[in-house]
Amino acid sequence: MSEDKVSYQEIIKEIRPELEKVLNYLERELQKIRTERASPSLVEDIEAECFGQRFTLKQLAAISVPKPREIVIQPWDKSYIEGIAKALERNSRVGVSPIVDQNAIRINLPPLSEEFRKELMRFVTEKQEEVKKTIRRWRDEAWRQIQEGFREGKIREDDKFKGKDELQDLVEEFHEKIEEMVKKKKAEIES
Repeated sequence: MSEDKVSYQEIIKEIRPELEKVLNYLERELQKIRTERASPSLVEDIEAECFGQRFTLKQLAAISVPKPREIVIQPWDKSYIEGIAKALERNSRVGVSPIVDQNAIRINLPPLSEEFRKELMRFVTEKQEEVKKTIRRWRDEAWRQIQEGFREGKIREDDKFKGKDELQDLVEEFHEKIEEMVKKKKAEIES
């Protein structure tokens, strides 16, 4: 193959890692959404203000789950407690009030109300649409590159259509993974 030829397989291969990043982003976002079971991921990325700067809770404290519906946050320093408590109160995804207990903050997760479940479901759907939109952007970019290669004579016509089919297969593969992740999270919220 001469130097000026372009491979549609290379173009598709280059977007796969970007689609993986989109999937990883969705996974992290879904972990932050509360279900009936407590998890450190519900609170670890919440930002709290300490000393005029913003830090995630995982930077400020040890986070543990001693009981299925309880999270304990033990700040590295007592002076962080007020900032952490305020940050938790402002965060609507957790939907609970923190209890300051000497050197730690406890969060007891009550059963999810029907209204809160609906709000969480809406949030999951928003995240799903956000990542699907990003995947479509990557698909459109790869397709643009393939068409450009064809117009410039660097990709043969039959390879252009093979590229389109393989690109669509890749997008469908990622859409299926997204659907599975969302379905699992919605089932957790409903249970």
